[in-house]
Amino acid sequence: MRLRLPRWAGPLAVKAAVFITVMCCALAALLGVLVHVSVTDQTVGQARKAALSRLAEATEAYEAGDPLRRSAGVDPPGLPPRLRELAVSGRRGTMVTEHEGRPTMWAAGPTAGGRALAVRVDHTQGERTIDGLDGAIVWSSATAIGATLLVGAFAVTRVTRRLHTTARVARRITAGDLDARVDDPRAGDPRRPQDEVASVAAALDSMASSLQGKLLAEQRFTADVAHELRTPLTGLHAAAELLPPGRPTELVRDRVDALRTLTEDLLEISRLDSGRERPEADPEALGALAARVVGNAGTDTRVDVVRDARVETDRRRLERVLGNLVVNAHRHGRAPVTLTVDGPVITVRDHGAGFPEYLLVHGPQRFRTEAGAKGHGLGLTIALGQAEVLGARLEFANPPGGGALATLTLPQRR
Repeated sequence: MRLRLPRWAGPLAVKAAVFITVMCCALAALLGVLVHVSVTDQTVGQARKAALSRLAEATEAYEAGDPLRRSAGVDPPGLPPRLRELAVSGRRGTMVTEHEGRPTMWAAGPTAGGRALAVRVDHTQGERTIDGLDGAIVWSSATAIGATLLVGAFAVTRVTRRLHTTARVARRITAGDLDARVDDPRAGDPRRPQDEVASVAAALDSMASSLQGKLLAEQRFTADVAHELRTPLTGLHAAAELLPPGRPTELVRDRVDALRTLTEDLLEISRLDSGRERPEADPEALGALAARVVGNAGTDTRVDVVRDARVETDRRRLERVLGNLVVNAHRHGRAPVTLTVDGPVITVRDHGAGFPEYLLVHGPQRFRTEAGAKGHGLGLTIALGQAEVLGARLEFANPPGGGALATLTLPQRR
């Protein structure tokens, strides 16, 4: 069973926790070594001083012919050989060894006759002090590391939570939710210190507000222009119908119809941009609907029903999507054009040069077409917008066999 971490506990939090732990361990080890060395030197130094003091007393007693204490003697058993060699050579020294199972501080010096006079001091208490100190260092270091790690993890996770919130809002804005805001409390309160996360959140909120304002202004401009053009175009269309038959009249009527179509497309795009469009779902058989779309388009398109399906959808909007895809395939591609129904998945494929690269990367863009191509680039934009209203997914690709392939995946509703 894999351990699932919270979404905010990402690589940054893990790296920060590891860094804090390593630094705490290194600092605790350094301080522990320094304290251990200092206390050990002090304890051993006191024991050495006491042993040398007793050695001086034993030397005076030995030279005066007085009896030695029980802990002193000439060449006593257990005297370390190296310390004995040092004393025989005429110098004094000390050494800590185990004697009869207990830590012992030895001190030895030279005597007449090339022998060594030595005393021993019990060093058990000193060793216990050092061992107790080492245990206290270990426990206190572990406690300090644990407390520092908890505090550091708390501080880091607060930052990562705010970063995760900022990233989530950025993804919502990318998906089209321009009302999304981070609203970081630090960014909105000038009395609180501003950190880097608050600066990023404030910049993202400012960008979203500016982008939303520009898009709303563009939508209002598009809707206003389309509305203003509709009335004079209606009168122009009526006047064109009164012209005498002839080639000039046909050209005028064709251009008027093109302008009316463009105006209606702009109005439809402005309605889609407003986000207030709602589908009216009814049961629809996709095979029959596809055949009806091809018949209304008046194009030579083959309908291939691999697996028919009946779905809850808005018939008018779905016909608009498929009609635009079929018209686009005939206008910018080459025959044969095939509309395939395979359950809730509908594809439209032609055998032309394929979709342009910018469309595959960024999707349809208004008023952008390839050089020499006809149209205003609104057909696929409307198809994509209506598909989103339906809750469907519209994807564009260039299949390996050549041509352009548009795939519409309808949602399955019970």
